[in-house]
Amino acid sequence: MNRLQAELQRLYLSPDMEREAADPEEPGLVGPGGRVRAMVLELARPASWDGLAKVWRGVQVDLELPAPSIAVSGIDGYQLWFSLSESVSVAQAIAFLDLLRRRYLGDIPQEHIGMKPSADASAPGHAQHEVLPPAQRAAGRWSAFVAPDLAALFADEPWLDLPPGADAQADLLSRLNSMKPADLKRALERLRPADTPGSAQAPPAAATDSPDPRRFLLEIMNDRTIELHLRIEAAKALLPYFEGPRPL
Repeated sequence: MNRLQAELQRLYLSPDMEREAADPEEPGLVGPGGRVRAMVLELARPASWDGLAKVWRGVQVDLELPAPSIAVSGIDGYQLWFSLSESVSVAQAIAFLDLLRRRYLGDIPQEHIGMKPSADASAPGHAQHEVLPPAQRAAGRWSAFVAPDLAALFADEPWLDLPPGADAQADLLSRLNSMKPADLKRALERLRPADTPGSAQAPPAAATDSPDPRRFLLEIMNDRTIELHLRIEAAKALLPYFEGPRPL
């Protein structure tokens, strides 16, 4: 394992998610247990660093989170990669990314915003893939992590023409830290609207660290401030908890 692979493993992959650099058959963000250590927020079609820069600054200043890595997708956009020290469920990751979108990108059409993992990743048998940078996405187009002071230079062409140096990519990642469970809980508490139904009695963010997945999914399903399709996915995940024995 070289330095770059070690940094990618440290920040984004669970021990059971082995990764070879630029391997198109590498695993996606969602591990075998349906949990993730990486969350990606993308702004594309067209790429806009000004929009995503608001998120990058906001999560550090407003939410006191570690800085996410910045990447050009190699296709048509910018990405922020959030690292988690401990894996969380797909539903938890979706809730966090959706709250970030509504806080900082509410004036941008949703078709320009990508979130990974997505709701589809929780569907049975669905294998979602999001290739970790650096990787070749097309001829002469490479995704790559980039320094904050250079990010704006890629607005017209959000890719590198040549493969980025592994040591330079490793150096960028070595300066980053992962989000701890307490960090995520605090961020969710600050991101949720103050008038969320039931927040005075049982803040939804408190369910983030709860060992009871049913309680967390119920919070998502009943939270009218969350996008309807996400609430539907939570309801689907709850079905096994409420299905009674089938008649013979």
